[in-house]
Amino acid sequence: QVQLVESGGGLVQPGGSLRLSCAASGVTFSRCAMSWYRQAPGKERELVASMSSTGRRTNYADSMKGRFTISRDNARNTVYLQMNSLKPEDTAVYYCNAVDEVADPTRDYWGQGTQVTVSS
Repeated sequence: QVQLVESGGGLVQPGGSLRLSCAASGVTFSRCAMSWYRQAPGKERELVASMSSTGRRTNYADSMKGRFTISRDNARNTVYLQMNSLKPEDTAVYYCNAVDEVADPTRDYWGQGTQVTVSS
C-alpha cells in the first residue's frame, strides 16, 4: 500500500519560510517522479514544483520560481519543498504526489495534505 505523508505545514508570517516534507512508503521511491501541488479555498489544485525520478529535472510554477525549491533524499524516501519569501497568497493545503515512472506512469498517488497559512 502506497502512503505519502506530508509534514511541516503551519502558520508563518509574510516573508517567512517553511520546509515541507513528504515521506513515501510502499513504493520504489527512486523510480518515482515527485511533485508538490497546492489547493487554496475555492480554487483548483495547481502544480507547485516537480522533480524527476533521477532528480535531474525540475519544474516550477512561474509564481514559485526563485522562492521555492524542491529536493529529494532517496535514502530517506523523502521529498522536500523549501518555501521562502512566503506571501499570503501562498496559503493553501499542500499535497505530495508520486508517479512510478517505471511500474505505471499512468497512475499517481497523493498524500493527505498539509496546511500552510501565511498571515500576520
